[in-house]
Amino acid sequence: SGTGPEGSDSGAGEPRRPAGSGVRFDRPAQPEEYPLQAPDPRVAENPAVPEEPAQLCVACRAGRVDSDGYCENCGHAQPRERDHMEQESGPVAAVSDRGLRHHRNEDAFTVGHTALPDGTPAVLAVVCDGVSSATRPDDASTAASQAAGDTLLAALPRGTHPQTAMHEAIVAAAQAVNALAEEPATAREHAPHQNAPACTIVGTVVASGLLVVGWVGDSRVYWVPDDRTAPAARLTEDDSWAAQMVAAGLMSEAEAYADERAHAITGWLGADAYELEPHTASFKPDRSGVVVVCTDGLWNYAETAEEMAEAIPRDAAERPLHSARVLVGHALDGGGHDNVTVAVVPFPAPPQGAGSA
Repeated sequence: SGTGPEGSDSGAGEPRRPAGSGVRFDRPAQPEEYPLQAPDPRVAENPAVPEEPAQLCVACRAGRVDSDGYCENCGHAQPRERDHMEQESGPVAAVSDRGLRHHRNEDAFTVGHTALPDGTPAVLAVVCDGVSSATRPDDASTAASQAAGDTLLAALPRGTHPQTAMHEAIVAAAQAVNALAEEPATAREHAPHQNAPACTIVGTVVASGLLVVGWVGDSRVYWVPDDRTAPAARLTEDDSWAAQMVAAGLMSEAEAYADERAHAITGWLGADAYELEPHTASFKPDRSGVVVVCTDGLWNYAETAEEMAEAIPRDAAERPLHSARVLVGHALDGGGHDNVTVAVVPFPAPPQGAGSA
């Protein structure tokens, strides 16, 4: 081997260079592990903010996950937080799942509990189903469920009648979804063929012995009494092609729901909706039970009130979260063709502080 310009062994493979060329060839062997790069000076100015570790792919455990949620190495889509959501609020609980066929969860929900001015408890649940054929259906359902929930939690403690509060909540939800069509301002210019974000909405309030429901679209509310010898009931009427055919006496329910147009909705929230017609109804059950608030991802697998009563556990009022999980499992076992969201609300509302086991 030769000797380099600085008098050290340059290594067998290095070409000779004339002395004085200013190029050194006596660098030490490259380390097997490279030290981390110097930190970004903008981050160093605020050392209290730790740098977030790179997210690794759940499939190959090697690739980094890009901002769109896909692995840069194997391309696997990463599970989103929204793929499966569970929440309890006092005595009410809800579960939402992406299902087995959809690539994302376009449902959303809000559950809450508060007190009326006289101190009696009030519980509420709102469930929304994004319209897949519309733009940003997941954003629409989130905006609607949050706006409706916030409105109910503000109105009920003020003494607003629960049915009036439900109407106000649906109007607020519609306004929130309409607003999505206006932002960003350039969205329509870049994608003029896209339609406005849209979703269905269904909700319930249980307070002062009243069971109030409100809806637009084909998400539903069912009443299931604790005493299963008493009849269960569906408390909502779908805004759908099938329901219209039945109401007009043109088809039987079996014929209408067997038709491929059955689930075409005739009412929804969104800037492209023909006209907002919030439906509300108030009931006074004479016995205890549970209220099931759900998207069609569940009721497709338990369509009649009797089927829903069969699917839900008998101790649903005491264990609403467990019961919501069981109902989601019922839909997934049936095929999970759609996103599945269900809230379980005990009736009457238990005293404040009572939760589920």
